[in-house]
Amino acid sequence: MNFICATQQSNFQDLLLTWFHAHMRSLPWREEYIPYHVWISEIMGQQTQMERVADYFLRWIARFPSVAAVAAAPELDILKAWEGLGYYSRARNIQKTAQLLMEVYNGDVPASHKELLSLPGIGPYTAAAILSIGFNLPWPLLDANVERVFSRLADIDQPLKQKDTRKALENMATELLYRRDPRNWNQALMEFGALVCTPKNPHCAQCPVQPFCLANKRDTVDWRPVPREKKKIIDITMACGILRRGNLFFIQQRLDDDIWGGLWEFPGGRLLENELPEQAVIREVAEETEWQVTNPVPFRSVVHYYTRYRVTLHSFWCQLPPTPVQPVLHAAKDANWVTLEELGEYPYPAGHRNLVQLLQRQ
Repeated sequence: MNFICATQQSNFQDLLLTWFHAHMRSLPWREEYIPYHVWISEIMGQQTQMERVADYFLRWIARFPSVAAVAAAPELDILKAWEGLGYYSRARNIQKTAQLLMEVYNGDVPASHKELLSLPGIGPYTAAAILSIGFNLPWPLLDANVERVFSRLADIDQPLKQKDTRKALENMATELLYRRDPRNWNQALMEFGALVCTPKNPHCAQCPVQPFCLANKRDTVDWRPVPREKKKIIDITMACGILRRGNLFFIQQRLDDDIWGGLWEFPGGRLLENELPEQAVIREVAEETEWQVTNPVPFRSVVHYYTRYRVTLHSFWCQLPPTPVQPVLHAAKDANWVTLEELGEYPYPAGHRNLVQLLQRQ
């Protein structure tokens, strides 16, 4: 799958690095290249556009300026700072890793591939990014952008997840690595994939390495990478109850092993087959709290997406018994009665966060 001979490799590297220094985006973790900053930015950047990550990163560093601050923070603060990025296990793993770094490494991020891989939430790509970008060590990396760039340069006509294709990509990353400046080299590859060699409508006319691109020569750019079979979107319908007592609202905290473990929500759940949303909310509140609510009145319905799922969440104002007993929690580890203003202080899954925002706008 070679697309370049050894004598041309230096020219290829120079062209790409020159392009990068002229077009690199101004991102906050590029100001000093502190390993802690690189680690946080890479975890945040998983399945999130970099411009959006920058805002979250700045708020995170302002709240948690050091590994020690992350390790010592209440989990509620960690999850709230992460709210909106999704995949909340990433935030929990950041805190677990920060606590290990304080215990074992005096708060420093280790410059060892083996040690990095032993930390929660750090896989091969993130370890390589920390080593090469945070420490400027010669370590090749592959992310989706780099894989796409390589697939077009070498005109790879096989799905990239195949074992032999994956090995070929790893070999390309190693062979092309610019060892004198791995920090900028790896960032150049990723930046080039993000800004020029984009998934759709790549800017081939502005490509600084177009002479080396086999897909461009063979007019196969639009078919590289080989498309993966699209997975069907699965529709899920849920209902939740907004329970109010005076000026206080009831919320509960999901169990740790749930899909959104540790986040807060209004009680509710998924509709059963042939069940109406207003029936589901009465049943779900009873199953989760043992409260028998009545007279569900529709509030709002919101739609959000989670991986392959499209979730429609119907919400209802529900009437509690005149003198309700304390809830018996069956699907939560904690619960609170909070004011409308205090609702905004808790981290929620996307649908419930939208409902909180709608409540506060009213």
